[in-house]
Amino acid sequence: MDILPYLKLMVQKNGSDLFFSTGAPPNLKAEGRTAPIGTTAMEPGHVKQLAYSIMSDDQVREFEATLESNLAISINRLGRFRVNVFRQRGDVAMVIRYIKGVIPNFAELQLPDLLSELIMLPRGLLLIVGSTGSGKSTTLASMIDYRNQNATGHILTIEDPIEYLHTHKKSIVDQREVGLDTLSFEVALKNAMREAPDVILIGEIRDADTMQHAIAYAETGHLCLSTLHANNANQALDRIVNFFPDTAHRQLYSDLSLNLKGVISQRLIKTPNGGRVPAVEMLVLTSYISELIQKGDIHTIKEAMEQGQERGMQTFDQALYQLYKEGKITLEDALENADSRNNLSLKIRLDEGGDFAAQTGNSAMSLSG
Repeated sequence: MDILPYLKLMVQKNGSDLFFSTGAPPNLKAEGRTAPIGTTAMEPGHVKQLAYSIMSDDQVREFEATLESNLAISINRLGRFRVNVFRQRGDVAMVIRYIKGVIPNFAELQLPDLLSELIMLPRGLLLIVGSTGSGKSTTLASMIDYRNQNATGHILTIEDPIEYLHTHKKSIVDQREVGLDTLSFEVALKNAMREAPDVILIGEIRDADTMQHAIAYAETGHLCLSTLHANNANQALDRIVNFFPDTAHRQLYSDLSLNLKGVISQRLIKTPNGGRVPAVEMLVLTSYISELIQKGDIHTIKEAMEQGQERGMQTFDQALYQLYKEGKITLEDALENADSRNNLSLKIRLDEGGDFAAQTGNSAMSLSG
């Protein structure tokens, strides 16, 4: 069996991941949706054969000893791919991720212009939050690339895995992948300051220790960016607070009020033509927002955001409303993704001067060719 046709298809379809598992056809994930490639299931031993065809002898030996293997492969004129090989139900399984070398810009991603201001800040903490598959990594890569094109300095990234490859432009960009270039996030974070970065990207904040490092980098004059799994800015702040014991909350609120510069939350919404468009919530740390955080009044922030549109701030529902008014998304999808369906429904009804019925229905995407 040859892996190359699958990799070519993934690139052609602008896919993100390939899944190989015994008993199921290979599956391709593109535009956030996973669909089978054909109808023929992988037979026992086929995935192992595919995996071993792209592994070195040393990698095969390591895999057979540890039952896990992470590697990267480069295919001429096609690109770079991150491969995870593992065992499940007594057989070999494999997931391949496409590491994209071409990084889309803000306009191509339809992201707010305010991001170009935030990424050029000399210091502070910026968080990009959203669920899995919401485009956080792409937004982060686009922000880093903008900085790379427009400012000199040293950009250091710590990722697991690397999803986009950056080239040196005005800045030097060093990308460290956990498992390949460093043993762990913890080790890389402890050594980051010795590498004299101006900008530090932490792939994801998952615990209090990583959060403390991010705050410390911002406090010491660096711009630190990271992602967090949360649905919106309020939930992100709640999650950060819950990383720490109650006794640490007062100091944490103070640290965040002084160092947090923005929280960018996004969701990818279906468009009528089968694509996706980001709905982006923007929390910018004005003096008033900073004061609310310092007091621990996190749950009053959303109301302040609704009143702060002149600063570039907007809630998810405001972003969805604008996308709907521009005809980029349907009414059904706007309401389905709203934080407050009733409030957004009322806003649209009042704006349109009459009642409307929210249509419901499901749509599915399939891959062909």
